[in-house]
Amino acid sequence: MRILFCCEFYAPSVGGIQEVMRHIAERLVLRGHQVTVATSRLADRSYRMLNGVTIKDFPISGNSAVGMRGNVAEYQQWVLSEAFDLVMLNMAQQWTLDALIPVLKDIRSRKILIPCGFSCLYEPSYDKYYRAMPEVLRQFDHLIFHASDYRDIRFAKQHGMANMSVIPNGASQREFSVCKDTTFRQRFGIAPDDLLFLTVGAFTAAKGHGDLARAYLSADFQGRPSLLLINANAYRPEAHDVPSQSSLQPAGVPSLRERIGEMLTHIRRMIARAFERVDAAMHFNREFFSIVEAIHRQGSKKRVLVVDLPRPELVQAYMHADLFVFASQIEYSPLVLFESAAAGTPFLSAQVGNADEVAQWTGAGVIGPSIIDDKAYTRIDSVRFAERWVQLVQDRGRLHHMGSEGKRNWAARFTWEKIAQEYEQVFQQVCRAT
Repeated sequence: MRILFCCEFYAPSVGGIQEVMRHIAERLVLRGHQVTVATSRLADRSYRMLNGVTIKDFPISGNSAVGMRGNVAEYQQWVLSEAFDLVMLNMAQQWTLDALIPVLKDIRSRKILIPCGFSCLYEPSYDKYYRAMPEVLRQFDHLIFHASDYRDIRFAKQHGMANMSVIPNGASQREFSVCKDTTFRQRFGIAPDDLLFLTVGAFTAAKGHGDLARAYLSADFQGRPSLLLINANAYRPEAHDVPSQSSLQPAGVPSLRERIGEMLTHIRRMIARAFERVDAAMHFNREFFSIVEAIHRQGSKKRVLVVDLPRPELVQAYMHADLFVFASQIEYSPLVLFESAAAGTPFLSAQVGNADEVAQWTGAGVIGPSIIDDKAYTRIDSVRFAERWVQLVQDRGRLHHMGSEGKRNWAARFTWEKIAQEYEQVFQQVCRAT
């Protein structure tokens, strides 16, 4: 089959959707399919093919709710003119889907959408967007969800959608089938009997690192030395943060005055977003590191280390950790929980996204006390989360059992090789349908 994947970001950009699309695309290529990815143009992408996957990038950004910038018409025409057997779009609320909504009915290929959580479903600024979403969903031949009970699949069912599948996320067999590096703990000054806790997520407030640090501050491990290792890549600008002449052009052929007005409006919005991001980051940094200082002043033999490890080192961190801890405030189906299971490491997670379902599927996890607000954002209850954390650490037999179960269930069902086969089966079914 000739397959087109459309997703806002792709390699070398790093993130959950990027990784899902990359793993599936590359394995479909190995299975004999031709796969192209339509995505945002990135300054640090120097290639047009990666591991057999063709990359077609466009200098477009935004979405229907906040406005799109770039030559949307070029993207629409390219998708309409290419002879793909199947087009799969990943995630609402971003331009690769929203730019095609006006021309969906004209795309001759079979069409699949992964809604990917509908993260802004309860945001007032997206009310109009989601009032129009049922009609958008009806124009797809099939919908794929990563969770069997989450806001996106509930929305689809409430509006009468029936052609759908649930395909979970996973973790790489190639990455997690390596041997443990016996020198890893020594390199980080961690004694063999010390407790090692790992969390992974971008260094932003939404990933819950501050709440997790508060829980760690109150956790009493009875004097046993421990390290909370936070693997948190620093913020790196994506395509929509890099102004260029092409990205400042609105779709269509507007007048010069309209073009100048659009450029000025976009620049003002970009500057405002930059200041908001800087202010939020500064507040988060101050708050987070004040908690870390309090932990280090306790004299309780607890340490916190923030790192950005190369991928092979991060895999070793997963494998050496006694417990993976996760306090993110907004997720869909977190890859890090599958990766923890793949490493044979049990996890304690906030009730975020479908973490509860991942815990049941893998047998590797426990869901900690959490508070969910009226917009469905999650915060852990730091004191009670800490209590659950301590209880798990004290039950070494349970931790070992959860880790073993997680690795066994991951190998049986949640490797990317097996998941790519599930995608392929759905693609073949959709293309055969009359």
